[in-house]
Amino acid sequence: MSLAYDDEQRLLADTARDFLTERSPVDAQRALRDRQDPLGFEPSLWQEMVEMGWSAVPFGEAHGGLDFGYQGLGVICKAMGRQLSPAPLLSSVVLCGSLLEGLEDPVRVADLLPPLIAGEWRPALALEEGRHHQVLPRVCKARASTEGYCLDGEKSWVVDGVGADAYLVTALMEEGDPALFLVPAESAGLSVESLTLVDSRNGARLRLERVLLGREQLLARGEACIALLDTALDRGRACLAAELLGASEALFEMTLEYLKTRRQFDVPIGSFQALQHRCAWLHVELALARSTAMAALEAVDQESAERAGLVSLAKWKMGAVAERVSREAVQLHGGIGVTDELDVGLYLKRIRVAQACLGDGDYHLDRYASAVEAEA
Repeated sequence: MSLAYDDEQRLLADTARDFLTERSPVDAQRALRDRQDPLGFEPSLWQEMVEMGWSAVPFGEAHGGLDFGYQGLGVICKAMGRQLSPAPLLSSVVLCGSLLEGLEDPVRVADLLPPLIAGEWRPALALEEGRHHQVLPRVCKARASTEGYCLDGEKSWVVDGVGADAYLVTALMEEGDPALFLVPAESAGLSVESLTLVDSRNGARLRLERVLLGREQLLARGEACIALLDTALDRGRACLAAELLGASEALFEMTLEYLKTRRQFDVPIGSFQALQHRCAWLHVELALARSTAMAALEAVDQESAERAGLVSLAKWKMGAVAERVSREAVQLHGGIGVTDELDVGLYLKRIRVAQACLGDGDYHLDRYASAVEAEA
């Protein structure tokens, strides 16, 4: 495993950092929050990202992609984490793009993937059905109808679901097989409710009441559906780990700067040995977590047999370290750390949501243990 970026990845990282610093500073996230923007992101900024090729980074050239893989996309996700930049990159490109790219029907891939890459069509994945992460559907049901299929059920936490053009919905067939359906946003019987998330991002709850779909809107079922979901979700988890890494590094640097400038008893509080010990611990843990995130992205690109374990290790470790960094940042800033005057609170809230997305620490610790046991 390489712990250093190659030339292409360094170029992507530098470009993403410069662009987001100028066009999407942390104050932009605060402004979106203050005006309670239902989309949670700026469509014009998202289009600029698309024009820069970010939506094409992980896909093969045959579909109009740049073929930089998820290690390339990971450096962009890390830069977005540093600036708290909201965009439907995870929901549309990583999750839905992965599912569509892996379809067995090449005609469907050629029909659906290029407009997604071009930013002309924005789908969202409707997966979750309860308070805890569950990959396979249990509540949302699909049954055969005269013209195709009829869907009934609810989806509880659809990332970037408000304003999406379509939804990739998982449902349980009458025979007990999981299945993946393409549901246009204008479908009769589909209702979308905006959710209020602590990080002010775009989240939605879907209700499906006798939503009628054609046979061509069934994208995958059975083992093929499970394999698609496993791949797409692991790619999303690895990218979330990269985002958490970027947010944690930015918050740690912000805290170090405060310790150097805040004075008490006529000396910088960073000179106090007890605070130095806490920062040293964070520095070491961030380095360890960084290595797990990079290993996960590499395993995703190489389709390694160890992918599941490495991805869950990264999501768990990066989430645990991000929680510690955010908690220490609040405490080391003192009273001002809990006020809206500083950006600390914005980072903390985004970190908490990203920790829970696509499986929390407990989920991934169990999954990692199962993966290690299977390899033994």
